[in-house]
Amino acid sequence: MKAIRRFTVHTVLPEALISLEELATNLRWSWHHPTRQLFASIAPEVWDEIGHDPVGLLGAVEPARWQQLADDTEFVERANALRDDLHAYLTEPRWYQGLEDAPSTIAYFSPEFGIAAALPQYSGGLGILAGDHLKSASDLGVPIIGVGLFYRAGYFRQAISREGWQQETYPVLDPDGLPLRVLRNPDGTAAQVTLALPDGRAMRARIWQVAVGRITLLLLDTDIPENEDALRSVTDRLYGGGGEHRLLQELLLGIGGVRAIKAFTELTGVAEPEVFHTNEGHAGFLGLERISDLIGNGLSFDEALQVVRAGTVFTTHTPVPAGIDRFESSLIARYFSADLLPGVDTAAVLSLGAEDYDGGTPNTFNMAVMGLRLGQRANGVSQLHGHVSRGMFGALWPDFDQDDVPIASVTNGVHAPTWTDPLLMELASDRLGSTDTTTADWNSSAVTSADLWNVRGQMRAQLVADARERVAAAWSEENPGVGSPGWIDRILDPRVLTIGFARRVPTYKRLTLMLHDPERLRALLLHPTRPIQIVIAGKSHPADEEGKRLIQKLTQFAAGADVRHRIVFLPNYDIAMAQVLYPGTDVWLNNPLRPLEACGTSGMKAALNGSLNLSILDGWWAEFYDQENGWAIPTADSAVDSGERDTLEAEAMYDIIEHQIAPRFYDRNDYDVPERWVSSIRHTLSTLSQPLSADRMVQEYVTRLYVPASHAERTISASSYGPARELSAWKARVREAWPSVQVTHVESGGVDTTPQVGDWLHVRALVELGPLAPEDVKVEVVYGKAQTGDELTKIRRLALTFESHELGQAAVFVGTVELARPGSFGYNVRVVPSNDLLATPAELGLIAVAH
Repeated sequence: MKAIRRFTVHTVLPEALISLEELATNLRWSWHHPTRQLFASIAPEVWDEIGHDPVGLLGAVEPARWQQLADDTEFVERANALRDDLHAYLTEPRWYQGLEDAPSTIAYFSPEFGIAAALPQYSGGLGILAGDHLKSASDLGVPIIGVGLFYRAGYFRQAISREGWQQETYPVLDPDGLPLRVLRNPDGTAAQVTLALPDGRAMRARIWQVAVGRITLLLLDTDIPENEDALRSVTDRLYGGGGEHRLLQELLLGIGGVRAIKAFTELTGVAEPEVFHTNEGHAGFLGLERISDLIGNGLSFDEALQVVRAGTVFTTHTPVPAGIDRFESSLIARYFSADLLPGVDTAAVLSLGAEDYDGGTPNTFNMAVMGLRLGQRANGVSQLHGHVSRGMFGALWPDFDQDDVPIASVTNGVHAPTWTDPLLMELASDRLGSTDTTTADWNSSAVTSADLWNVRGQMRAQLVADARERVAAAWSEENPGVGSPGWIDRILDPRVLTIGFARRVPTYKRLTLMLHDPERLRALLLHPTRPIQIVIAGKSHPADEEGKRLIQKLTQFAAGADVRHRIVFLPNYDIAMAQVLYPGTDVWLNNPLRPLEACGTSGMKAALNGSLNLSILDGWWAEFYDQENGWAIPTADSAVDSGERDTLEAEAMYDIIEHQIAPRFYDRNDYDVPERWVSSIRHTLSTLSQPLSADRMVQEYVTRLYVPASHAERTISASSYGPARELSAWKARVREAWPSVQVTHVESGGVDTTPQVGDWLHVRALVELGPLAPEDVKVEVVYGKAQTGDELTKIRRLALTFESHELGQAAVFVGTVELARPGSFGYNVRVVPSNDLLATPAELGLIAVAH
């Protein structure tokens, strides 16, 4: 019989153990190994059974055990010492506190946050990245307020049917059993935000607070009695429902999220954010809420837009248009024609998300386009992805070269304390005197090859044991009352070369590329002296039938009696599984269609544990592969069709595994240590641990984006927003005048008939400015190597100096370029708007070029 309702009954701890509640409700435990060890020691079997969840543990242990621990002086002292350590962690100055003139607070919005398996509010890489961002921000002392939604059923729980088909279930979460607490008003009532909807309806949400180390994460929840049934379900599932359901979620995340921050800062005294970071387009409506507030302070829409842009950072994570949320313009108009945002004109809203550019779709509202128009600073998540994004969104800045499109790159990182196996941290502590594996000297002779190989073997053995348990559990769920077959105890072998593959399962990630030649794969799996084994996991979106078919094809192959001990698909991929899977693999496989992998942080997590990567040169691997930290699968870009491309890339993958990877792994010395392989492990740990860390990533965000954004926001808001008003008027004037701006003539001299390195090219440009003044523009000579078709590469720019502007004549700008390198040379002259409050010359999308 099933319960009609479930809730969590909280344990009343003895006074001596009250520190445990504080330790359990701050998610720092999810990456602080000593705290996890403390909770594990309370009741090891229960700890494993409930999935390493301290809050769940507090409710699952019998009172007698608590009293026993309360009488254990050593345990009480240990718990109190960890509580004191937490207090110090929360209050002591850290990296950020050493910066000058940095923003007092930063708001970080994301539709999902993957922090711990005990709080399942994530679907994949975007959420895990957001969780790692908060964790490293906490470790570095960066004052972030996170904002998201609380999904009552999370994403989904995955099972695989006997036919190999993915099945989804949505277990309902009990927030009282999670590390959450409600934000409350002084009178004890729950603080709420309210959004006005069409037809006189209103959507309300309460605000949950999550302590993530030093960071507070606010999660909005519509499942409250004040809402009608349809609105209570708005936050039911992550990425669930159709277009209007998704729109309601995104209105709540963006607009409701800003209102939640206002409530939080007013109730707690925390400083209001100076910078707002939009992690992907889902939260883009936050900018409109801020514009509405500023309009209430007397600014026009466009003046308010300048303020919002200055303090907004937008990160795009998708390299494919299909990954962007888009809505019918009529649906957006319906919601914004209500009282949702007082003072905000619906037409102005629609213009922000309009695909009103070459290749755009009429009557479509694009969330990423709005994000770019609302954020003065934008970035992709790897160097290659930044390049792809500049191409994908280049139509927003017509006539600018792709490299001039104002989208930078901050390559993702992963939170090392979360994703580094405790066994490796213990080795670093024992041999190198530090548990920080990202700064440890892995080239030190204090760590022997045998040490590294032994730890890697233990990690592999952990994965094998965990995989067997998970397959047995899945069997029992699919076959209730039937004992597990004996072959499950023999799946995988802790001595065999282990390849991992785990990620979401859209078609472009090519889950089944390894099955392109089933017999070739079978031969690799069953090789008599150099076998491989493959551990695979991943979820397909519930609406992605093709992705589900890929999983089915893979699981059907893996079910073969001859190979099932060498290849296994683990259902319900989540953080808990990943923390064993990444360290336990010798090689991490990634074979997307280049360049469709924005970053691919799973391979980073494997590398932090000494695993080597085997990957297409896409995402982060394209900038970090150095021929010693793994292998690159050649990309068959010139293939005539996708089938030929798959064939060529699959064959290359098989060849690398058979002729390079397996021989290196099985080539052992007299002590059964593969010295050449361990050398690559050592190199990987030494050269990748710090660059791939989320600490490096967050520090980049702070120095390159947050600090400049805060300075821009302060500057434009000074003197009661005087600069914002001036910038708005200036932009309007420049846009109106720009059709009359043109380069009418370019003269050059100073170069002999046969130019040589060291010569100087003197450039004189005549520019018609119309009603604009010389200080309204920047005139530049753009030069570089001239290729076929006169296209310039390896471009450099030099600002020309204003010389004169006679009444009724073109303005004259001059400058000198040194011919510093041999070979072909070409140049041109361009004119762009210039204002100290612009972040880039391309900001207005206006340019005039000599012809």
